[in-house]
Amino acid sequence: MSITAADIMTTNVKTVRPEASVTEVARVLCDNNISAAPVCDEHGRVLGMISEDDLLRPVGRENTTKRSWWLNLLAEGTDLAPSFLECISAENAPARHLMVTPVISAAPDTALPELADMLVRHHIKRLPVLRDGKLLGIVSRADLVRALARTPDAIAEAI
Repeated sequence: MSITAADIMTTNVKTVRPEASVTEVARVLCDNNISAAPVCDEHGRVLGMISEDDLLRPVGRENTTKRSWWLNLLAEGTDLAPSFLECISAENAPARHLMVTPVISAAPDTALPELADMLVRHHIKRLPVLRDGKLLGIVSRADLVRALARTPDAIAEAI
């Protein structure tokens, strides 16, 4: 019998709301010692994924330079509305503006070899496990490695 996503997924998944700020998302990641989280609506549907990389991108030098150039172009001697400046501020960006979509996901019955292929092919570190668009769990690369370490037969089945 092959190992499936349902067999190895983490079911206590920390999620964030689409309107969560950078600070709120960073707090969830830090407090739970995780590097990414699904962005879910109030019904548990996964809308996107947000990772440490997504949080760092807006505050990086490259993006800050682009934003400054853009603001200078827009301003041209006039004051910009404080609400506009607040809106484009990196620390106020909501998760929905930073998250990655579409979400690469797996079904609960996806077998270990296919999970491994998906992670490698898409250069991602985790796969939300969904049923009817709703989050059931998440499978990380580490989950697959642990499964291989616990079950040497899984390697033979995968080959």
